[in-house]
Amino acid sequence: MNKEKEILMNYTIYDYLGLFFLYAFLGWLLETTVAAVRKKHMVNRGFLNGPLCAIYGITAVFMTRYLYELQSSPVFLFLGCMIIATAAEWIAGHVLERIGHGKWWDYSNKKWNMDGYICLQYSVLWGILGLLAMKIGNRLCFTVLHSIPAGFLHITSWILFGILIVDAVGSYAVLHHITKKMPRISAMNDQIDAFTRRLSVRVYRYLERRVERAYPAVQPVSEKKEKTETGVFAEGCSFYKIVLLFIIGAFLGDITETIFCRITAGVWMSRSSLVWGPFSIVWGLAIALATWFLYNYRDRSDGFLFAFGTFLGGAYEYICSVFTEIVFGKVFWDYSDIPFNLGGRINLLYCFFWGIAAVVWLKKFYPVISRWIEKIPMKFGKIITWILIVFMVVNMLVSTLALARYDERAHQKPAANAIEQTIDAHFPDARMEKIYPNAKAIN
Repeated sequence: MNKEKEILMNYTIYDYLGLFFLYAFLGWLLETTVAAVRKKHMVNRGFLNGPLCAIYGITAVFMTRYLYELQSSPVFLFLGCMIIATAAEWIAGHVLERIGHGKWWDYSNKKWNMDGYICLQYSVLWGILGLLAMKIGNRLCFTVLHSIPAGFLHITSWILFGILIVDAVGSYAVLHHITKKMPRISAMNDQIDAFTRRLSVRVYRYLERRVERAYPAVQPVSEKKEKTETGVFAEGCSFYKIVLLFIIGAFLGDITETIFCRITAGVWMSRSSLVWGPFSIVWGLAIALATWFLYNYRDRSDGFLFAFGTFLGGAYEYICSVFTEIVFGKVFWDYSDIPFNLGGRINLLYCFFWGIAAVVWLKKFYPVISRWIEKIPMKFGKIITWILIVFMVVNMLVSTLALARYDERAHQKPAANAIEQTIDAHFPDARMEKIYPNAKAIN
């Protein structure tokens, strides 16, 4: 186990919470300062009333958690930071647009932009800032956090987290003009806003009201027409359709990988993520997320979808690889023998496959499958969807417990309770090796 990995494994939830709040505050300070310089007056940047830009904190935590292996390679670390930050900015822009019914920033006047939410210039900037944060910033932040008494840090972290939740709910209420329905939260939200105002005044001497002046360039988006009940099940990109696409994608992904292994390796090999049924969670999530994020761009060119799918698919597979290794203590795939790989987690060829899959899915398969789903009777569709949800949740829970015991048995740990004994009886090593033939324990 390398040094960076050892350090990562020692991080606690309080380390990540502290890291989130420090970077969220620094991000707010950076955004507010830049906006004030440009506009010649104080502007509080961010969705929240408090002095926090949550996207900076979330992105910093993701980078710290998932890019630890790239510390020794500045070029790849820069690219990884750029990819995560760009994806976070694009997602945040669309989420805020849905919540706030407007654009909170707009890069439409810049070259190589996408939807006005991301552009090449800022992506490069985020990559540089991420590189500095990973190389220098994290060391300083953790030095500060570890100098604080543990008890005080724990209490403060949860207090700040509670205030953050209140702030988020209050900000949502302000945007949707429902503060009268939540008087207590509204009152606390006002106190948070007052604190931010006082803090800002001390720094910059002047602060305009946050909601009105935070983003003067906020452009209203056309209000969507009220959806009328059409009697069509899972119409458009609805919750029920996304759930069913996740399950269908998980099934088709498992079948595709099984056939691919047969063709390339000459053997039939289980590629399932779960103990019950041929389901690949990685593929299921990929299909569901790709549909949700790219639904509005399904009519764009094949080249656009290919590039976007290659970019996001590679980032997604890398994060999944790190996540499963950390959570389950197993390596489920390793591309170290394939040229142009990154830590054995992704490789250029398979990234291209993600791009091809995005095009084929959105152009060929999605329209057909979507029409099939919408033909399901409304009542039956809702019932069967919830049955499948319950089944998949239970399947994931049992699979997690089985994998945990599989790893514990490898380290000679006996069953500690009746649940673990039951897991050992139904999912012995022989069965687990058959379900997960490529799973390798890590040291």
